[in-house]
Amino acid sequence: MDTLQALAAFARGVDAGSFSAVAREMGVGQPTVSKLVSSLEESLGVRLVTRGTSGVQLTEEGLLFHSRASGILAAYEEAVAEVQHRAAVPNGRVRMAAPIALGEKHINRLVLKFLAKFPKVQVDLLLEDRFVDPLEERVDIALRIGGAAPAGLIRREVAVWPRFLVASPAYIAARGAPVDPDALAEHEYLAYGQALTSFVTLSGPGGKFEIETGGRYRVTSAVALLEAVLDGAGVALQPSWMVSDLLREGALIRVLEPWTGPPQHATLLYSRRRLLPSRVQVLADFLQSEIPHI
Repeated sequence: MDTLQALAAFARGVDAGSFSAVAREMGVGQPTVSKLVSSLEESLGVRLVTRGTSGVQLTEEGLLFHSRASGILAAYEEAVAEVQHRAAVPNGRVRMAAPIALGEKHINRLVLKFLAKFPKVQVDLLLEDRFVDPLEERVDIALRIGGAAPAGLIRREVAVWPRFLVASPAYIAARGAPVDPDALAEHEYLAYGQALTSFVTLSGPGGKFEIETGGRYRVTSAVALLEAVLDGAGVALQPSWMVSDLLREGALIRVLEPWTGPPQHATLLYSRRRLLPSRVQVLADFLQSEIPHI
């Protein structure tokens, strides 16, 4: 006896109310389906159904077994679908959201690399500094820096980036470099965001401290903040993904090494679906492997 086939014949026969309907669905004769169900009953040692003019009627044991059998069949069908799904060539459109500066500097390049690798996938890249909720805005996957994942979303960490204090060679030549964290109060400290606090948290020798800063400029654009630092306007705390190439080239100088700011945590957010479309899965996997190296 093919147990899986017998389970399917039994469960579908009960759902349809007739083994004849199942026989037509399976492309076999009605006696074949009855024989499958009889073999199942024989192997279990119980009567599952009673057959009569009113169709298939479940016994008490049949009622219990039907519930379990349906669950087994659903799990099997889902497993088959998942394997076939993953084996299929990814295709279709993916809507992705990412922060503006990170998107322009790195993610745009990575998406183009991804598209070259998966020619049947299309990507809409939405660059937004605000939080884009995948559940509310029809976004398949969102790259986010910091923050907790709302209910109903999978949160997948892809990178942790340190933040460095940096300044331009021109600023260092004109003002000198701060000799210790407390000296930041004597320098033009360029701040990101809208918080009115003049303190910055630094970690280094001796632990973590809140340091008072000086400075007259605050901006809500990461790109504008970097431009200000490059122009020699002051010292700023910048994530490694933003300045590593500029430090290598000498366009910026790291100050107060080895002090660092709070690290940035990059995460991918996507729907908590049991079976993720292959086009979304391969993009998530690709970003997971590539982002740590930017």
